Amino acid sequence: MNRLAPILIDWYTRCGRDLPWRRTHDAYRIWLSEVILQQTRVVQGLDYYVRFIERFPTVDALAAASGDEVLKLWQGLGYYSRARNLHAAARTVVESHGGVFPATFAELRTLPGVGEYTAAAVASIAYGEPCAVVDGNVYRVLARLFDVDTPIDTTAGRRAFAELAQSQLDISRPGLYNQAIMDFGALQCTPVQPHCDDCPLSGRCLALAAGSVAARPVKQGRTKVSDRWFHYLHVSSNGQTLLRRREGCDIWRGLYEFPMIETDGPADFAALASDPRFREWLGDDWHLVRTVELPLHRLSHRVIHATVCRLEIPTLGPAVASWAIPTERVGDYAVPRLLERYLIKYPM
Repeated sequence: MNRLAPILIDWYTRCGRDLPWRRTHDAYRIWLSEVILQQTRVVQGLDYYVRFIERFPTVDALAAASGDEVLKLWQGLGYYSRARNLHAAARTVVESHGGVFPATFAELRTLPGVGEYTAAAVASIAYGEPCAVVDGNVYRVLARLFDVDTPIDTTAGRRAFAELAQSQLDISRPGLYNQAIMDFGALQCTPVQPHCDDCPLSGRCLALAAGSVAARPVKQGRTKVSDRWFHYLHVSSNGQTLLRRREGCDIWRGLYEFPMIETDGPADFAALASDPRFREWLGDDWHLVRTVELPLHRLSHRVIHATVCRLEIPTLGPAVASWAIPTERVGDYAVPRLLERYLIKYPM
């Protein structure tokens, strides 16, 4: 047995977090938790997990739901492609696997949105397959323990860490070991101010000995962040509000939003009112109630500068009639997080 595994598992039995998906070997629940927790902190993801399990206790229930219902329940978690893949994977399990989750890493990888990490987590925890997981916590723990300076965001780095992680795996208890090393990174070997003084692996940590803990893991570089300017038109007329679904391959696909005009830079209301889209949608008979500048909304590779122009018009023209819904039903639709916050501050 690897020398690190018993130390990590002993630490985990004493210090690991008690989370609902760790009290089961149900592949559906383990998979659901892993999808929710990608790019999401446990403290935030826990509530979403509970709500999803309450609403969709089985993969069959999730598969039978509408896409809009899944997106609404997901609202606020971001990375909405995860929700769409979640729904598609559930339908694949029901339609192609008789409602039973595949039991191997290779089969799990065929499900929509299931990458190597998620497949390894489900295969090891639910089915005991000896597959090592590699997430941000595992990268950090291994990079420090072995003082690895290979960048983790390169093909060579990902391959090297996958091999290193597999070499450290306790093949007799792969699920337990994987959960142990992930929790160790989340609680003990943290990104900032790791608890080296009381770390059970401090005597084996090469980065601690070399004084390079803060420099591990290494990243090659950051993706350039771009700015975008969104101008939403919150339009109401005779008890109806305009809301349309985002299509295409852009961010927030499948969510709903007010009609929006995107510009290449900042624009005042006069510039928006002269835009051909504004004229096509609203004509000339409208009343501006207010303009609200929303806080900057930061995504992984974008910063959204958004404003909302609250407008009232007497009648809805043919160009926008299909977007009209009863105002009291706006809250039934999944909207981007920045509009959710706007609607909380400025209720319908």
